[in-house]
Amino acid sequence: MTLKEPRRSSSRPDSFRHAFAGWWYVLRSQRNAWIHALATLLAVGVGAWLGLDRLSWGLILVAITLVWLAEFINTALEAVVDLASPRQNPLAKVGKDVGAAAVLIAAGAAVMIGILVLGPPLWARLFS
Repeated sequence: MTLKEPRRSSSRPDSFRHAFAGWWYVLRSQRNAWIHALATLLAVGVGAWLGLDRLSWGLILVAITLVWLAEFINTALEAVVDLASPRQNPLAKVGKDVGAAAVLIAAGAAVMIGILVLGPPLWARLFS
């Protein structure tokens, strides 16, 4: 007996459409995603104004990516929990709370990275 290769359910363009649909869902349904979007634009704008070096840009981009990744995973986790447990359940609450905590940790780390990377050159630019 030979194993058949699993049938592919969608084409590569379909995969991108699904990914962008997920992205749009997060922006459309999660209020905090708009806060992340504003913070992203602010960090990129300030970084561009300050003329950050490549290492600083790398740190800022990792911080931004970490927050967005946490938000997307949290949104997916919430949807799966809602599907698996339509009624209130203490374990469902734990899952959702831990997912939200992951976003909070990522956002806190991003703020600290932003302060460490953007703070000194911003201070110098504003007060020199």
